[in-house]
Formats: sequence, structure tokens, C-alpha cells
Amino acid sequence: MTTVAIVAITIGVWGQRLAGAFLVGPLLEKRPALSRAAALLPAAVVMAVIVQLTVTKAGSLTVDARLAGMGVAAVLVWRKAPFLVVVLSAAATAALLRAFA
Repeated sequence: MTTVAIVAITIGVWGQRLAGAFLVGPLLEKRPALSRAAALLPAAVVMAVIVQLTVTKAGSLTVDARLAGMGVAAVLVWRKAPFLVVVLSAAATAALLRAFA
């Protein structure tokens, strides 16, 4: 049964890749605005996962120092700060809030 599942998933993934290359690709070439929006989707999905993992704990909403660190990181990314500055600033914010809380 495991082998069948692996083969089915492999076929599904290749089918998605082919559909993207032959169906979605030409559509995006014709509409530049849609192409720009599609280019932002991977980053949006990753950010959604990061936020979900940051603000939830055992299925409930948790507002703590991590959320403040995420806010600092979001502002710095928006202001186009270097990656290392973003990470260190977010970590320092969370650490300081935890230290004084």
C-alpha cells in the first residue's frame, strides 16, 4: 500500500508541474499583473506558516514576546533592512521583553 501511495503522489506532483508549465505559464506571460501577484505567493505562504507557529500554542492564541519580535521583524523587512539585522533585532526584542516581564 505504501508503494502505491508513493507512486500516486509522484504522479500528482509531476502532473502539477506539467500543468503549471503548460497551462499556467502561458497565462502568466499574457498578464504581467497576474505574474507579479503569483510571484508573491510563496513568500506569503511561508509567512503565514511562520505567524501561525508563532502565535498559537496547543491550538489557542498566545500573545507574548514572540509576537512583538515578529512585529519588529515585519517593520524591518518592510523597510528593507538586511536579513541579519532583521533576525537579530527580532531576537533581541523578544529576549528583552521576556527579561523584563
